[in-house]
Amino acid sequence: MSKILDRMGIDVGILVILLMILVIILIVMTAKQAMQIDRLKRKYKIFMKGKDAQSLERTFAVKFRNVDKITKLNEEYQFDIDMIKKDHNKVLSKYGIVKYDAFDDVGGKLSFALAMLDRNNTGFVLDAIHSRDNCFLYIKEIVKGESYIMLSDEEIQALKQAVNFNNEDMD
Repeated sequence: MSKILDRMGIDVGILVILLMILVIILIVMTAKQAMQIDRLKRKYKIFMKGKDAQSLERTFAVKFRNVDKITKLNEEYQFDIDMIKKDHNKVLSKYGIVKYDAFDDVGGKLSFALAMLDRNNTGFVLDAIHSRDNCFLYIKEIVKGESYIMLSDEEIQALKQAVNFNNEDMD
């Protein structure tokens, strides 16, 4: 055999070393495959433990029913979420308030203009004017940030505060 290898120009020592490396690689790969098979066997035994074909079928049927229930609940929840989002646009979530003295003889800034708006800047401005004897309330409709009725300076200020209200300020 060595004469054949000598004619081919191959050193026997190098060939033996290469074959030993190949054997080691094959042993490592075989051990790795054996460990994977053992893991799969354990998982299979856990899965099949105490179950015959009928009980497996029942288990799958229960699981599929549960999946159907969860899917139906998910659809209901999605509908509820969509309704909440739709209603949230109508919530008066932006506000601005300006306190002021309506009359020179009444102090303490008891009068105020309060603007309440939704996300689309639609809502109202409430103006409370306090005098010594009375309190007058005026409400003016706001549509998309504008009023069709003339606003006082304080109402304009409150409206600007509400329009520029940042929801992050609430945190």
